[in-house]
Amino acid sequence: MFAQRTWSPAVRRAFPQVADLVYAVVSLGIMGTMLRNLPNSQGYWRHTDVWAYVLLALVYLPLAVRRRAPLTVLIGTAACALCYLTLAYYHPVVVCGLCLAFYTVAARCPRRLVAKCAVGSLLVLLWGTRLAEPGIGPLSVVFVTVTVAVTWVTGDRSRRLAERGERLAVLSEQLRLEQEEKAQRAVMAERMNIARELHDVVAHHVSAISVQTGLAGYVFTSDPGTAREALETIAGSAHEAMAEMRRMLVVLKEGTERAQEEEGGDHTAAPGLGRLDQLARRVEAAGVSVDVRITGASFALPPGVDLCVFRVIQEALTNVMKHAPAANASVAVHFDEAAVRVRVADDGQAIPVATTAGPGGHGLIGMRERAGVYGGTVTAGPGPQGGFEVALMVPVSRDR
Repeated sequence: MFAQRTWSPAVRRAFPQVADLVYAVVSLGIMGTMLRNLPNSQGYWRHTDVWAYVLLALVYLPLAVRRRAPLTVLIGTAACALCYLTLAYYHPVVVCGLCLAFYTVAARCPRRLVAKCAVGSLLVLLWGTRLAEPGIGPLSVVFVTVTVAVTWVTGDRSRRLAERGERLAVLSEQLRLEQEEKAQRAVMAERMNIARELHDVVAHHVSAISVQTGLAGYVFTSDPGTAREALETIAGSAHEAMAEMRRMLVVLKEGTERAQEEEGGDHTAAPGLGRLDQLARRVEAAGVSVDVRITGASFALPPGVDLCVFRVIQEALTNVMKHAPAANASVAVHFDEAAVRVRVADDGQAIPVATTAGPGGHGLIGMRERAGVYGGTVTAGPGPQGGFEVALMVPVSRDR
């Protein structure tokens, strides 16, 4: 296939000017030839002389700049045409020049001004109809009147089309800017989602590894069995963290379906309430006792909601490991007709809300952002009987 030829902006800008210049010169040549070869045996018109050609040139040559100064060109062309017709030269040769000048005004100027120009152009052409051959005077009047009217309508339509094109160009630019803004917002939202997911995955597993590392170092010589169990827990946490990171990368690169294929089609392998017991065991291995209770008639949650609930529970238990490592924690999940409700509480020392976000401020903020995506809410603060409590509510209907 041949490559499409594209013209430079300079060529596109120069083309109308060159076309107008060519039109003016060619039209002058054609009309001058008609005037020179005109048979005037009956003497209806004044004999052609040098002034006829001068006035004819003054009618057509200014058309080369009609787009730059349409009103000035029309006034000059009309004045020269009026002089030409007053001197009684052959009149049809100036009609095209005057009509084109008027068309340019109609296509580029306000309607009120165009109406005045239409009257002036029509009067000039009507003045020339007195030179018509005997018997066709009325027909000449009708002809020039219709010509001016058609020129006016055509120019006005061209102006409206140009204005519509300008409006469409403005709207197109606005749409482009809006699309760029939406794309930027989508990128920022995706970055925030990735940041939350990375924080939840890394923070939890690193916290568990940190606790187990301290335990292993403490009992390394005095209790090798406990140290070995701690090292096994560290290895398990590291392996699970790598698995979740690998799954995240696959989802980012190739989508959810590809991630499920990598997991052998096991839908429960993805983080969710199906892995709540595994999460509790890992936290218990770090020294925090966890009591998990699920009440109500449980049902399958949408994948996004399921992940949201799991991550909030995971983050809440991670905070317990960080700030109350010797506490007892409880996780209560309740399913009702319109929502799933979660309560994670511990009996340790109350954790100031400002610290639950960690040094980077992602913990509690991330929980609330996750829940907000699905219309849910997260509250966190000291429990009624001491300790700390995180409550999550996500609306979801079992009849969806």
